[in-house]
Amino acid sequence: MHDQYYMQQAYQEALKAFDKGEIPVGAVIVSQERMIAKAHNQTEQLLDVTAHAEILAITAASNYLGAKYLNNCTLYVTLEPCVMCAGAIAWSQLGRIVFGAYDAKRGFSRLENKETKVLHPRTILVGGVLENQCSELLQRFFQKLRN
Repeated sequence: MHDQYYMQQAYQEALKAFDKGEIPVGAVIVSQERMIAKAHNQTEQLLDVTAHAEILAITAASNYLGAKYLNNCTLYVTLEPCVMCAGAIAWSQLGRIVFGAYDAKRGFSRLENKETKVLHPRTILVGGVLENQCSELLQRFFQKLRN
């Protein structure tokens, strides 16, 4: 139940990105059942290819906590993180990641196997929470771009 609630909060962030013409990805970070950071993609607005929702949320959470490690936090993000974001997630040692839609083309899990761990070894990963809702928003966005 908590996962769906917080993923819905991340989805609200994704809607903000959609409205701004950004790829609609949203993220929130939760610590001790309290939302401490939220963000959405801002790569177009900031002219910064690294301004992904996950990166912005990690920075906000680290600033809030005054710490670089987020091992007692959960990241909720509407799309499976890319390799760049997975690196930041690993370095920040997030305790748990919950994502909505899978990303077969750019998602980090396509590179992960038994020999190569992309995330921190203690990070718990849960995928597919509100997957249909998150996928549908992305599909609407890219369909809108093509028209």
